[in-house]
Amino acid sequence: MTDLLIENARIVDGTGAPWFRGSVAVENGRIESIHRESSPDADPEAIVDAEGKVACPGFIDTHSHSDLELFEDPTLAPKIRQGITTEVLGQDGFSMAPMYRDGGADQWAKQLGALAGRADVEWTWGSVADYLDAVEENGVAPNVALLVGHGAVRFDVLGMADRAPTDDELEEMGELVTEALEDGAVGLSTGLIYTPCTYADTHEIRELAARLGPYGRPFVAHVRSEGRWIWEALDEFVDIGADENVPLHLSHFKVAGPMQHGKVDRATALVEAARERGVDLTAEQYPYTAGSTMLSAVLPPWVHAEGPDGTLELLADETARERIRRDVEEWRIDGWENIGKLTGWENVVIANVETAANEHVEGMDVAAIAAERDVEPVDAVCDLLVEEDLAVSMTIHMLEESDVQDILSYERVCVGSDGLFGGKPHPRVYGTYPRILGHYVREENLLTVEEAVRKMTSLPARAMGLDRKGVLRPGMDADLVVFDPVTVESRATFEAPRRHPRGIDHVLVNGEFVVRDAETTGNLAGRAVRK
Repeated sequence: MTDLLIENARIVDGTGAPWFRGSVAVENGRIESIHRESSPDADPEAIVDAEGKVACPGFIDTHSHSDLELFEDPTLAPKIRQGITTEVLGQDGFSMAPMYRDGGADQWAKQLGALAGRADVEWTWGSVADYLDAVEENGVAPNVALLVGHGAVRFDVLGMADRAPTDDELEEMGELVTEALEDGAVGLSTGLIYTPCTYADTHEIRELAARLGPYGRPFVAHVRSEGRWIWEALDEFVDIGADENVPLHLSHFKVAGPMQHGKVDRATALVEAARERGVDLTAEQYPYTAGSTMLSAVLPPWVHAEGPDGTLELLADETARERIRRDVEEWRIDGWENIGKLTGWENVVIANVETAANEHVEGMDVAAIAAERDVEPVDAVCDLLVEEDLAVSMTIHMLEESDVQDILSYERVCVGSDGLFGGKPHPRVYGTYPRILGHYVREENLLTVEEAVRKMTSLPARAMGLDRKGVLRPGMDADLVVFDPVTVESRATFEAPRRHPRGIDHVLVNGEFVVRDAETTGNLAGRAVRK
């Protein structure tokens, strides 16, 4: 017997093909059939009348930082309420596994506290397989897939050391990548503006990326620069893909900072040239003019080389503080993505802190905080990081809206939220996908609804190798969204970011409602997606 029939729907199948009216039948967590007629020959246990609204595949978040948050809130309501049915974790080199280093879990959690949150969870895992088992045992509403992080394997072998690995250490790192891929990781990620990834030279990255070759899985990178040195950074990335013959996926495609604004055509031409060269290169984007990450990312790389406790000691030392000031204000380190200087401190806004004493700075920019404290901006940053034990996240206003639109309309770009939880988060945590459907499809007419859905479903599924997701077709996983194209919109703003969207009526994961009539059901229907 058919479990569920969604009838009277405007079906957008995820391929980019024009919508058609019909019904979708679901059985045992899979799509059983799709019919153009309104009442196919089925005997369903339940019927949902879509009332002419769009039924499409569930949205795939190609850039999620829910790795620890899902243990605190397994419903991940901010994500599923916007139609996300699969999250790709382990981004920017920061996977939570493998983790075999003695005492490593506590250090890694502290290092990433502003990115992944400081969830009260016992790290019972070592391998990627163990981590995915822990996720499933805890329960989770959306499906989750995991990229093994370059930073994680480097930390496991070298800690936070700012040096090249020996041949034996590099081999050990490579074996950790291979083990993770055998355990089901869907690819390898790096974040080359973040420590410890930024300490790696091209040879190290190339050797680890080569481990993907036998598996055909993607190398996903936040490249070394999206601003001053973006062209050199993209060249390094493309060369690795070409030389090692591995698929590439560019995290949060952007041209950042005034010096690069208006140069999207140059960036997309580089992507096209790479594909002409035989490199399988795709990219992702969040639909906002601001980014978000750890405040500690504004510090020079050397500050992190002794781990989080060493960083805190340096921030409290006046001699080191003066060196930090000069490195930032004089931009003395070639190739370093100096965010404060790139964007200006008035464009760096505090999103989240841990203590009640500093809660009032959430939503304030660094320049304003510095003025309030009567100190220089670099000192305000250092003091705040010390006071918060490094657990501070920021929002960075660094993009032009015209560039965002040009990249979003580029056919090889899919969608990722890159959302960080806690405090006063970036509105993309709650609003990425409905913002595209409401603002860029309905209001701006930048994309058709079919093309927008393709960028959220089949394109990310293809990029991440999620073979059973992203398209409405018999036999595919029954991850589905029903939304109203007339009313769908993001209600999250920078001033009030914790607002759920309108117009997302139903969300199914593996054939079960996780959102019904725009409310979460509490069903933890998600699974770990293992390759």
